[in-house]
Amino acid sequence: MKIGDTAPDFEAQTTEGRIRFHDWIGDSWAVLFSHPKDFTPVCTTELGYMAKIKPQFDRRNVKIIGLSVDSTGDHEGWAKDIQETQGHAPNYPIIGDADFNVAKLYGMLPADTQGDAKSRKPADNATVRNVYVVGPDKKIKLILVYPMTTGRNFDEVLRVIDSLQLTAKHQVATPVNWLPGEEPALSPTRKQSGGTLKAGKRQSLIFESFHSRNKRSTVILAVGPAGVSPAESSPYARKLLQA
Repeated sequence: MKIGDTAPDFEAQTTEGRIRFHDWIGDSWAVLFSHPKDFTPVCTTELGYMAKIKPQFDRRNVKIIGLSVDSTGDHEGWAKDIQETQGHAPNYPIIGDADFNVAKLYGMLPADTQGDAKSRKPADNATVRNVYVVGPDKKIKLILVYPMTTGRNFDEVLRVIDSLQLTAKHQVATPVNWLPGEEPALSPTRKQSGGTLKAGKRQSLIFESFHSRNKRSTVILAVGPAGVSPAESSPYARKLLQA
């Protein structure tokens, strides 16, 4: 499975009831992040942090769903532990994957994996440490794979989602270490006014900012020649400023 593939659909029991994955996503974006076993210490910190920053995902129209290779009943006990130790209980569904179905479907465990999930140690499921970002089109946009000993950086996942949502709407790319509000770069070639605009030609770009605190806002980036304001370098930007 790779970026651009359709995310495998499935039915599963979660801590918030039974879902069909694609139907659950609907017209939103989604983050699916997996765990090898309940009560593992690194995963406990991750689930708590995701609960803390969930409003950031909500503002970006992104749904969060976890997965762990245990039952939803076990997840409920884990949620209490997460609340006690991290200060935030999961406020999103967690898939009970005690039958290994989703882990195998997504290639995180071998297809012949079977047996009692409770008899397996976290190390037996060490490869169930992935993050998938799925778009409204149900295509996989990002895959991250982490070892059990390294906590995931969900602030980076937010940054990548900002880039994915920006570049999905505009023919731009984001350079190294890009942050929302900074200049994007033009894609290698961009059609405009019947012609083709090369990446070397700089111009003002207008895009919707997905990192504003409470609402989506229009941000104008000065990507024009040095010393030239967006309004001076782009008639389209000038028209918006006058509106």
